[in-house]
Amino acid sequence: MGLNSPSLKGRALRYLSQREHSRSELVRKLTPYVQEGDDLDAVLTDLEAKGFISAQRVAQSVLNQQSAKLGTVRIKQTLYAKGVDADTIAQALETLADTETERALALWRRKFGSVATDPKERLRQMQFLARRGFSTDAVRQASKASPE
Repeated sequence: MGLNSPSLKGRALRYLSQREHSRSELVRKLTPYVQEGDDLDAVLTDLEAKGFISAQRVAQSVLNQQSAKLGTVRIKQTLYAKGVDADTIAQALETLADTETERALALWRRKFGSVATDPKERLRQMQFLARRGFSTDAVRQASKASPE
């Protein structure tokens, strides 16, 4: 490691200062910088013990950023991709279950604002919501709603 190269811990802290990262994201980002004698696992365990790495904060961050524009299925996929454990994902998604239809309806209103007059347009509107990970029931209810 050169004199100007930050340590693994320094790099990890820089990543964490920009946004919440899961342990697996940090492993992926830091692995290219591991030098002989470095112990990436020990660095990450230390940061976890000190509260710098938190799966719950990663999950909450994703929910805060994406719940208005994505459905539960897509948010779940995002959390899995970030390496968040299944229990933390389940806890995070519990908070979204009751708002799925309302969130789909709010997004539908922002995007379309009016009920489709022909079947082709209705299908397009429904596909828009489905691609964003909303449940079939939420998509169906949002596409039938009247803009208010």
